[in-house]
Amino acid sequence: MGMTISEKILSRHAGLDAVRPGMLINAKVDIAHGNDITAPIAIDAFCKAGGKKVFDRTRVVLIPDHFSPNKDIDSAEQCRMMRDFAREQELVHYYEVGEAGVEHALLPEKGIVVPGDLTVGADSHTCTYGALGAFSTGVGSTDLAAAMMTGELWFKVPETMKFVYHGKLNPWVGGKDLILYTIGMIGVDGAIYRAMEFTGETVAELTMADRFAMSNMAIEAGGKAGIFIPDAVTEAYVQGRALRPWTFYTSDPDAVYHSTVDIDVAKIEPQVAFPHLPSNTRGISAAGDVKIDQSVIGSCTNGRIEDLRIAAEVLKGRRIAPGFRLIVIPATPAVYRQAMQEGLFAVFLDAGGVISPPTCGPCLGGYMGILAKGERCVSTTNRNFVGRMGHAGSEVYLAGPAVAAATAVLGKLAGPDQLK
Repeated sequence: MGMTISEKILSRHAGLDAVRPGMLINAKVDIAHGNDITAPIAIDAFCKAGGKKVFDRTRVVLIPDHFSPNKDIDSAEQCRMMRDFAREQELVHYYEVGEAGVEHALLPEKGIVVPGDLTVGADSHTCTYGALGAFSTGVGSTDLAAAMMTGELWFKVPETMKFVYHGKLNPWVGGKDLILYTIGMIGVDGAIYRAMEFTGETVAELTMADRFAMSNMAIEAGGKAGIFIPDAVTEAYVQGRALRPWTFYTSDPDAVYHSTVDIDVAKIEPQVAFPHLPSNTRGISAAGDVKIDQSVIGSCTNGRIEDLRIAAEVLKGRRIAPGFRLIVIPATPAVYRQAMQEGLFAVFLDAGGVISPPTCGPCLGGYMGILAKGERCVSTTNRNFVGRMGHAGSEVYLAGPAVAAATAVLGKLAGPDQLK
């Protein structure tokens, strides 16, 4: 009996010839990372457990990105704790203001995570790296502490759901729309503790930015991981940036899946997830007349250069609606610089937007765009729970960069095709 890509990666890292869903395994991790919310808890647990040295100073990664640049005294204290620990442990991969970006964009960009890795992070959207063909999943801060000390963790091998995408993408439809549509199909509990394997003829044509967006939101369907079979697109991305050798795994033809979901992308238009669940999705043509106060374009889901180019294409030569707020957040310093060099910043500024340094910021209700009671935001982020970006009486609508940009122009939910 064959194995899926997820099972192969887990078996190799556990030193086993094969694994099956439900097995409990002890596996070596390649990368363990935390941010300024989760790492301080992990560091405290590390010290209380008697930890002296991390298992490998090149494989423990700390990035303050949620409240950084520091928004207040508490966040400054948390970042200082990380900084002191990184210096004490002589960590190779510690990045803060000026070098730091949103962790799930920065780690792949710098080649820290590579195909075939088993990666854990104390952040639920660690599943992003599955776009590279890595098995990557979020863990708790105490689990991160154990991984930092030993380089190993216990895992329960998940079942795999196979999602097969076929057909030709419609204009303005990208990875964010595919994953929102998928979550809308199966629900926020549709893939609980399962690996979501994305494949099919359409997937082969997706950019890495689209793939990152899809893997990033696997957790919003309850997924343990969201993974792609690496291919030529993957290889082109990792060539010249990967810091370590990589391994391309694939799923065997006779691998056993929990289920297979077939999706015709020709039926998909730009999507919007209405409050207060990522599964509450509908096509933009069915959105209705919904007044919006703010657009946020950025995050670990859609803050890459490809996303900013799409937004700029929609906004070029246009102004945002009177009284509207447009916030653009490049995910990393490299994306920031490239967007500036390509003239995208001029487009955003001419349209009436504001550009933030790289940060998670408003995604989790941190800063740089908090919502007041009754306000509505369309955001390229990944969650729209009650109070996610501010007041419990505010609302968040999830969409891709094209819809977020078009909405900014009209001041209500809209797709690019609705602009004159």
